[in-house]
Parts: sequence; structure tokens; C-alpha cells
Amino acid sequence: MTQARQTIGWIGMGRMGYAMAYRLLKGGCDVGVWNRTRAKAEPLAAYGATVVDSILDLAGRDIVFTMVSTTADLQQVLFGPGGLVTTDRKPRMVIDSSSISEDGSAQVRAELARHGVQYLAAPVSGNAKVVKAGKLAVVTSGPRDAHDIAEPYLAMLGRGVTWLGEGELARVWKIAHNTMFGVIIQSLCEITVLAEKAGIPRHAFLESINNSVLGSMYTRYKTPAMVNLDFAVTFTPKLLMKDLDLGLDTAHKYGVPMPTAAATRECVQNAVGRGHDDIDFSILLVEQARNSGMELKSENKPVTDGLND
Repeated sequence: MTQARQTIGWIGMGRMGYAMAYRLLKGGCDVGVWNRTRAKAEPLAAYGATVVDSILDLAGRDIVFTMVSTTADLQQVLFGPGGLVTTDRKPRMVIDSSSISEDGSAQVRAELARHGVQYLAAPVSGNAKVVKAGKLAVVTSGPRDAHDIAEPYLAMLGRGVTWLGEGELARVWKIAHNTMFGVIIQSLCEITVLAEKAGIPRHAFLESINNSVLGSMYTRYKTPAMVNLDFAVTFTPKLLMKDLDLGLDTAHKYGVPMPTAAATRECVQNAVGRGHDDIDFSILLVEQARNSGMELKSENKPVTDGLND
């Protein structure tokens, strides 16, 4: 198959799914999209997407991407009533970019194989803003020939695609990745509160960190939220806690102690327990300040997120 012959389906129009499907449309792909709440998918019609009413309307597509919340959600859209592979007509490949467990992904792979459908695990690094800036990173695992077919489309999503090997290695990568960014955001919140309580303006401290050897794309794109206390959601504390639980479960499976991740998980649990639901996980900064006897205020400073620099 050549790139020009591929037709694409997309299941899941959350913040990431929408942004990624948009990138494929801008790249000239023929994309059909489905979401449980149709209204979330409909704006993509203006960019050439075919918005469908049923998952089965995507079964005739060559490649179908999925981006959902949990293993159970993925199993439902694939194998549940009206699921993608429940009739004679099936896609050639499913590419899943959800954050799910290694074991859950293996179960999905085995079931898809019974239906004669190739499966590529393709988790990503970044949020919707990173996708929009064209800086998403993608890793894959599964059959190398499936990766080679999918690579031109995955490359449209960002700045790089890396094949890690067979099986569920990409899931382990994603679990390790998200565990790391949980630990980093908690550490960044702690040192930022320390600096501010000592008298350093928050924007000045974060700018200096971003320009130091410790700075990264991640610290830069979280800086505006932390300086101006703008917690418009990119990733919620509940989702972060789910990923930290996956990280700790995987660490237990492989016999790897992770005391820093365990401590971070309790900090995130505290934020969840305080009712921080539909808000960005950088609200951890406010919780760290509260625990330090401080009440933060927005600095109202124009700071860059670094994504378009």
C-alpha cells in the first residue's frame, strides 16, 4: 500500500484526538471521525473530515486511530456492541495512542489478531498545544511492517517517530514517560514555591530555570500556567493519578523501586481529594503553596510557552 491509497478513521475526539486528527486533515489525508458526543467532532468537517454516526462507518477504512481514556474504553469501541471489528468488514490496521496498561494492550493485540487486524501501539509525548505546534513525539511498538506503513501518517503528527520493537514496549515507554512528567511537575512546583517564599518573583525564577541546564520543552510550556495561574485544562489530576498508578504497577511487575514516583502519587491524590477535577494538573502549584502557608496570585506577566520559538 502507498500513502496515497490509505484512508484514515479516527475514534475519540478529546483534546488530543481532535488536535491529532486535525493534523492529518491538514496533511491532506482522507479522514473519517467518530466521537460519542458528535458535536465534538463536527468542527473538523470544515477541514474535510467525514463525521460519522457509527463506529462501524469507519470499518472500511484502511487505518483506524483510537485515542480514548482507558483499556475498557478501547475494548468497548473495538469489540463491544457496534464495535469496529464486530462485522465482516474490518480495517487493515488499528493504531492506538491511548495511555493504557501493558497487559491491557496485549489483550487488545491478541483479540485484533484473531480478527486478522494489525495493531500498532503508538503513544505520544505532548498535549494539544504541542500537537498544534508540530512538536509531538511518537513512539510505536508492534510489527515492523505495520510501523513502516503507518510512519508517514504518524510523522504528520509531530517531529519524530521511533519504533521501539515488537509487542507492548511502547506502552512501557508511555508509562515511564508519564510517570516522569508527574515527578517533574511536582518537583517544579516545590522549588518554585520555595523560591517565591524566599522572595524571588515566580516569573523570574521560572525564566531562569528554563534558560538553565534544567530547562526543557516541558518546563517552558508549563511556565505560563504557573506564572499567571491559568489552569485551563490540558491534562487533569485524575488522569495524572491514573498514569502514576500504571507506573507504580509496572514498577512492581518488573521489581523496580520508585520511591519518588510513589511520593508524587500521594501529592496528586491530595489534589484530586480537594476536588480539582476539570482543571489542569499544574494546580499542584497552588496545593504546594497552600501546604507552605502561601496564597498565590497571578503575576499577569506575558511569558512564552516556547512552543513557537
